[in-house]
Amino acid sequence: MKRMFVRCVIKGKRETGLVENGIIYRLEGDMFGEYTRGPALGSVDEAERFLPPVEPSKVAAVGLNYRDHAIEVGLPIPEEPLLFLKPSTSVIAHGDPVVYPAHMTERVDYEAELAVIIGRKCSRVEPGEAEDCILGYTCANDVTARDLQSKDGQWTRSKSFDTFCPLGPWIVSGIDPSDLEIGMYLNGKQVQHSRTKNFIFPVDVLVSHISKVMTLLPGDVIITGTPSGIGPVKKGDVMQVKIEGIGTLENVVE
Repeated sequence: MKRMFVRCVIKGKRETGLVENGIIYRLEGDMFGEYTRGPALGSVDEAERFLPPVEPSKVAAVGLNYRDHAIEVGLPIPEEPLLFLKPSTSVIAHGDPVVYPAHMTERVDYEAELAVIIGRKCSRVEPGEAEDCILGYTCANDVTARDLQSKDGQWTRSKSFDTFCPLGPWIVSGIDPSDLEIGMYLNGKQVQHSRTKNFIFPVDVLVSHISKVMTLLPGDVIITGTPSGIGPVKKGDVMQVKIEGIGTLENVVE
């Protein structure tokens, strides 16, 4: 059954809720365990601001998971998932600004991605067990200092600046991630477009592979790679990640 989990500030209070037909209901209990639907808090439009949908211990990221993107950046198609990490301090919410670190970089890029939210502790699981480890899915923007990525020869600095991992606006469970439309819009113009059926490594393989490297904890995030069409942003630009069945993640560059 499809469910939508949201963390937000509504009527002056921080709340974790369930969204049904545009109404936010208080989630009573544990999003990762037992919970019930509490009283209505108001409509989604009444939320004063959104919070990151989770507070992960880590964001495990996958590079070059679309063939067209690997070709675009001139790198070989990986034979196994190419992994890197983004720090939890890079995570921000729908509506929060992405801060351009002009003191250290001259090119910052958008990257639209599907994010997987881990629902229970898992280690060394097989692909067939992966679905039981997943709470749901949300939109992600793997913001990247492209010049530093090329300069450093590895990706930690370029991917790790504060605000470089927008997530949201909510988590959607009960959907099939295997063929979702995904796009990035920059100032209203579509600049990336693909479907998750074009993944080199599907979600179940990614969860399994990563869990054999590191233990995944409830609330951890896996971002699954970006399609072709990456490009730079400047201060004042509006970035929107849109994913079928989930919604729109919007952040302004400042």
